[in-house]
Amino acid sequence: MSELPEKQVKRLKALLNDAETNLAAARELLTSLVGEDPVISQNQRDEAVGKVIEGVFDGQTMLGPDGKSYPVPANYASKSKLVQGDILKLTIADDGSFIYKQIGPVPRKQVIGTLLQHDGGYFVEVNGKEYRILLASVTYFKGQIGDQVSVVLPEDDTDVEWAALEAAL
Repeated sequence: MSELPEKQVKRLKALLNDAETNLAAARELLTSLVGEDPVISQNQRDEAVGKVIEGVFDGQTMLGPDGKSYPVPANYASKSKLVQGDILKLTIADDGSFIYKQIGPVPRKQVIGTLLQHDGGYFVEVNGKEYRILLASVTYFKGQIGDQVSVVLPEDDTDVEWAALEAAL
C-alpha cells in the first residue's frame, strides 16, 4: 500500500478537526437549549415559571440555591464574559423563557495563554494550567489552535476550571 500524499493527509486532518468542532458546537447548542437532561429541564421550567432565582455561574450553567442546575446560553455567557463564581439572577417568565442577568461579578484578572483543543473541548493553557473555554467564544473570536488569547479569570483562581475568552491576539 502506498503512502497517502502529504496534501491529502493534511486535508483529512482538517476535515476531522472541523467535524470535532461542529460536534462540540452541536452538543453545546443542544445543552443551552434543553439542558443536560431534557425531562429534568422541562420539569424545572414547569416548577419555576414566574420565579426569580439567584445562583452561581459554574463556567457553563447556573447553580441555584435549590441545588438545581439551570442552563445559561453559551452566547450570553461568552458575550458577557461571565467567569466562574459570578452571581446571576434568573427570571423565568410566565411563557417559560429564561432571562439571565449578572448581578454580582467576582473580582477578575486578565491573563494570556495558548488556545488548545482536546477531549472534545477547547482549553487555554496559562502557566502550565489548563482552563476550559466555551466553544461559542472560540467561534466568535475565530480562534485557532495554538493562538495566543487573552482570558478573564476570577482573581482567586484556585479550583477554577473555566475561563472567559476576552480576545484572540
